[in-house]
Amino acid sequence: MTEEKITPMMAQYLELKSQYAEALLFYRMGDFYEMFFDDAVAAAEALDIALTKRGKHGGEDIPMCGVPVHAAEGYLLTLIRKGFRVAVCEQMESPAEAKKRGYKSVVKRDVVRLVTPGTLTEESLLEARRHNYLAAFAEVRDGHALAWVDISTGAFHVMPLTLSRLGPELARLSPSELIVSEAKEADLRELVSDFDIALTPIARSAFDSSSAEKRVCDLFGIGSLDAFGSFERADISAMGAIIDYLEITQKGKLPLLRPPQKEAEARSVQIDAATRRNLELTHALTGGRAGTLLSVMDKTATAGGARLLERRISSPSRVLETIQSRLDAISFAYDTPSIRNDIRQHLRNVPDLDRALSRLSLDRGGPRDLAAIRNGLTEASHLADKMQAAALPDLLAQAAKGLTGHDSLIDLLDDALIAEPPLLARDGGFIAPGYDAELDEVRTLRDEGRSVIAQMQQDFISLTGISTLKIKHNNVLGYFAEVTATHAEKMLSAPLSDTFIHRQTTANQVRFTTVELSEMETKILNAGNHALEIEKRLYETLKRAILDHSGPIGVASAGLAEIDLATGLADLAQSENWVKPRVDNSRAFDIQGGRHPVVERALAQQSGSPFIANDCTLSADGDNANIWLLTGPNMAGKSTFLRQNAIIALMAQMGSYVPAATAHIGLISQIFSRVGASDDLARGRSTFMVEMVETAAILNQADDRALVILDEIGRGTATYDGLSIAWATLEHLHDINRSRALFATHYHEMTALSNKLGGVDNATVAVKEWDGEVIFLHEVRKGAADRSYGVQVAQLAGLPPSVIARARVVLEALEKGEREGGATQKTLIDDLPLFAVAPAPAPQPKQSSKLEETLAEIIPDELSPREALDLLYKLKEAAKT
Repeated sequence: MTEEKITPMMAQYLELKSQYAEALLFYRMGDFYEMFFDDAVAAAEALDIALTKRGKHGGEDIPMCGVPVHAAEGYLLTLIRKGFRVAVCEQMESPAEAKKRGYKSVVKRDVVRLVTPGTLTEESLLEARRHNYLAAFAEVRDGHALAWVDISTGAFHVMPLTLSRLGPELARLSPSELIVSEAKEADLRELVSDFDIALTPIARSAFDSSSAEKRVCDLFGIGSLDAFGSFERADISAMGAIIDYLEITQKGKLPLLRPPQKEAEARSVQIDAATRRNLELTHALTGGRAGTLLSVMDKTATAGGARLLERRISSPSRVLETIQSRLDAISFAYDTPSIRNDIRQHLRNVPDLDRALSRLSLDRGGPRDLAAIRNGLTEASHLADKMQAAALPDLLAQAAKGLTGHDSLIDLLDDALIAEPPLLARDGGFIAPGYDAELDEVRTLRDEGRSVIAQMQQDFISLTGISTLKIKHNNVLGYFAEVTATHAEKMLSAPLSDTFIHRQTTANQVRFTTVELSEMETKILNAGNHALEIEKRLYETLKRAILDHSGPIGVASAGLAEIDLATGLADLAQSENWVKPRVDNSRAFDIQGGRHPVVERALAQQSGSPFIANDCTLSADGDNANIWLLTGPNMAGKSTFLRQNAIIALMAQMGSYVPAATAHIGLISQIFSRVGASDDLARGRSTFMVEMVETAAILNQADDRALVILDEIGRGTATYDGLSIAWATLEHLHDINRSRALFATHYHEMTALSNKLGGVDNATVAVKEWDGEVIFLHEVRKGAADRSYGVQVAQLAGLPPSVIARARVVLEALEKGEREGGATQKTLIDDLPLFAVAPAPAPQPKQSSKLEETLAEIIPDELSPREALDLLYKLKEAAKT
């Protein structure tokens, strides 16, 4: 088939598809979005739906698949999660309008939106309690910047940074999509692959800082960016690229964004990607949210509060005044439980104002979003009344200010909307009676028309004498009188045939109309359509009133989130027995009775057993050292102890109470963690190489305000190599970095460093040995472990007895040779009968004692209380003999 024989509709499809070659094209066909050619093949496989065909092209069948419009959001989510982008093509006119241009005219269609991971706004496509960031990285000469936006909430930020900081910041923000210049795509693809981020290259012109500045100014209607602060060329480039991309994907309908906020690296604790992963702050190592610090700390009642909590955990502050103000807010809520409980009761009724506002600004909202704004501002007003009489700390007082001043908008929406509006404006019925006189009049006509139809049915029954006659309606015939086939002859005969006009005969029914019925149908249909048009017009008016008030609504939403987070953390502190930390500018690090919040919660849920609290002092003043060298066996809790102290420090600087008896934290600038073993086979890195890369990053970056936790450095190579690396690493931390650090190791030889390095103290995790088995006490004490108990741990793990026995023999020989000091490793190995290991002997039956035989014969269920007591005395006597 030649190109000239392509149908007009398919020609239209191919033209639109050529403009969006990298995306799947959702082509609207009535009640379905249809896909053709390669799009259909890919979508059918990704969505697990049927692949069919429609027509031919080039002599071959055209593959086709489709999804219903009403269920499209679910399919969109699946496609986005699988890495696709989707261009949504809608019908821009009705088929009736198209026919006015000619019988064979194709309905006008155009792409109204390009759906990508970073540009989602629909409630069903987003996680309510998490941000969905779209980020852009720009490079202008020697300057670099990262800008990010959440179009579902309006948040807009930018940060100047060095190229080396890009990875850590991407780990902090976890954007869904990163925009880069097409010239930089190859350089950044490997870095971005670590973070499960969609990388989107766009034209270099989008990053031109001159045109970018104009785009930003035009968006916010300002003459100069000086109104928002001081921005470098790289900052402007990154912000402009985001706006350019939003214009492309949203087809010119830009979301409602807040003025850009410039962030500075120096104002937040620097945490690299490896440390975030090891500490499981917001994402668990196994994937998902369960088992993270965020999951334990989240007692927020609102979606905005939950997103604020995640931002605080991801970006602990280094500004003492900020930390103190947050702690003061929690203290107020902690000390006033009655006020706190009233506040939280109202917060539970607060909808997601930010996302409702965003959907309205992009014309993706509906009556329920109008109601969400009304309900949210109403609850905000109630909250302001509750908090008015209290002596609020500064942070809560500032938050409460934004909750007032919305009375006129609340009154407007209260008067205009019913209590529970429908989802879509086209459904109608969401404007309250009495709000608009014209609408009330049309509704009366529409509703009385229905009653008139019911009366006409009774009149027709009286006229015909057919009691089963019904007046019905469908989209093809409109209103009609329907009778069974048995009564049809009567209706078709005089005198009834003069009144009733035959319309349709089906298998069992015959349908008629009358002049009077047709006239009434016209009146009713016009009234219904007119009412719907009035409601749509009123919807636009209400939406515009809300968008005109968007600034104060955003302030109210931020205030509600702040109040929610403070009261939620106060609730948590009270229920979990957390305390207010002391945070200052010193170099103190003194935690008494510290606990790991996630492990403590898991123990309580799984076994009900208590968490063993431990102290940690790294204050580096007086007799205190700034590094603890921690020894002890595996499974004893060293890694938990390391992590819990880093987490407590992080919680203190995010402005939260902490799980401890007391905590004094001098401001920390960086947190570094090297815990656990993993490889990176995709880059050809072994476990040991990954360990060394992460350790190198710590030693090259940590300053004297950093907190460093290191676990088993050097374990991935030969003993002496590993010991040498661990030894040198500890010396570097002590002499060069001068960081506060916890250094866990199995190299007991390193404990001698505490005598040579003034800032190093030995500590150990206590264990107890009983009948050849090791019992973990999970207590951290000053001092050094005498051995690692590796064989005992192996026994607990279930290694065969023959392996355990053999390991003990080898260990004893090696330790003996080391004590005697004269034997070389080769001599020791030669002396061991390595090739004479006999199979484990069959276990011999154990000889039972008389006492054990007696116990084996007892059936407790058959004993009376008296018999059980007598038997107990007999067993006690038997035990003496």
